[in-house]
Amino acid sequence: MRNDARENAFKLIFESLFHDVDKELSLSNLKELKKEDDQNFFESIINAFASHKDELKVEIESHLKNFDYSRVFRVDLALIYLALTEIKYCECPKAVAINEALELSKKYSTEKSSKFINGLISAIINNK
Repeated sequence: MRNDARENAFKLIFESLFHDVDKELSLSNLKELKKEDDQNFFESIINAFASHKDELKVEIESHLKNFDYSRVFRVDLALIYLALTEIKYCECPKAVAINEALELSKKYSTEKSSKFINGLISAIINNK
């Protein structure tokens, strides 16, 4: 299961929304993962996110209807970035990435967040 890798990647993406990510923290998150497959998955998410954050932001902003990017709850935004990164750059099946983001939203966000996250991700990936 890649749950631990995904959750650690989410936490690091969340942190990056506030300031530059500390490389030491990134390495400590990586070392927490026991399996090499999980470590590789974590690294692929973080590297892809770092490389494509700006273009993902543009896509997210263009799909927000009557809502400003700066007002999006940061936990929700990190989950959206996570799912889009997995789908677009890590060859994760759409349904899996969305479902995992929604599961994390139940743990870390509000009751209404899952509908918002699902709707926005679906709008972005179905637009292509």
